[in-house]
Amino acid sequence: MQLPLKYSGILAGLVYWLFVAWSISRNRWFSFFHNALSDLGDPSKATSPWIYNCGLIVSGIFVFAFSLYLIIASENKLQTVGGAYVSISALFLALIGVFHGGTRPHVFVSTYFFVQFFLGSILYGLGSGRRALRYGSVLIFLLALFGTFIDWPSVALGETYEIALVMAFTVLVVP
Repeated sequence: MQLPLKYSGILAGLVYWLFVAWSISRNRWFSFFHNALSDLGDPSKATSPWIYNCGLIVSGIFVFAFSLYLIIASENKLQTVGGAYVSISALFLALIGVFHGGTRPHVFVSTYFFVQFFLGSILYGLGSGRRALRYGSVLIFLLALFGTFIDWPSVALGETYEIALVMAFTVLVVP
């Protein structure tokens, strides 16, 4: 059971970007340099916003499966807690699709997805006996923190940077 769950984090990223591509194909106005990714799920802006929002919910399911792998594969309590934080982030990821762009809770749930995921990833990594995972998770956490201080040309570019770091952690866990 661990083996398929192990790859579900990578699948979450792939599924997410497939839904983004599908949504962009229906919303030619979208620009990574002028918009937020959540604009694709805002009914006041997007054609077929359900595509983007469903992609977030489906991706959240895959992240939750990944968190189960992290918990099952944990070597100690610190890693178990890290996996639990990632499971909470999965809930927030799905909630971004429920509380889409243009709704009041949207900024909160989208921010807390990243906060919970990066806290979970550093805790999981710090508890690891694998040096690459331990140091890699610290580097990813620091890069995520650094990314919040960059004046990105658009929200979408900042989000894409942080999502790339989320995906980097899921790849780092796999070996």
